[in-house]
Amino acid sequence: MSKPIEPTLIDLPSELRGPRVLLRPYQAEDAKPVFDAVEESREHLRPWVNWVDGFTTVDNARDYCIRCAAKWMLRTDLSVGIFNAETGRYLGGSGLHEPDWELRSFEIGYWMRFSALGHGYVLEATQLLVDFGFEQLNARRIELNCDPRNEASRKVAEHVGFVLEGTMRNLVLGHDGEPEDWLIYSLVPTDWERLRAS
Repeated sequence: MSKPIEPTLIDLPSELRGPRVLLRPYQAEDAKPVFDAVEESREHLRPWVNWVDGFTTVDNARDYCIRCAAKWMLRTDLSVGIFNAETGRYLGGSGLHEPDWELRSFEIGYWMRFSALGHGYVLEATQLLVDFGFEQLNARRIELNCDPRNEASRKVAEHVGFVLEGTMRNLVLGHDGEPEDWLIYSLVPTDWERLRAS
């Protein structure tokens, strides 16, 4: 069996472009737009993500963007910003996280600024990342996890074609310190090929 390629030598594009969204790695210069998007969306995001209250200054966002860029270079996380393809406005974040380069598995996640909700941007971004994962990264598994109460996230997963594998009980601690369940969705190559053929 041949030794897998070193992750840092895996060729990655500088951007992924869809009809309405552009996905690209973060840069330090994205700090202010990222902070503004979080600031606008705190109340909306707080029930679903635990990082939102850590973004209290533009410097917090700058540190995040620099860390994301470093992880992208090392291939330890593939976070991307979601931008409006026409205007360049920052819409939210996504990415292929927790990469296992030997297995070729990834976990997809996303969030959208409050004023950009309901336009299908996250759906388009998720589809771009799924196609990129299977077409260019030879993914064997892409996983998507979400809170069962997060109806919008569930709809994205189901619309893209993710298969619900089950509910992981008491998987994470909620904001109140109590354990919460999570839904586990996934796609494997046969699922993706079936979806493309339909």
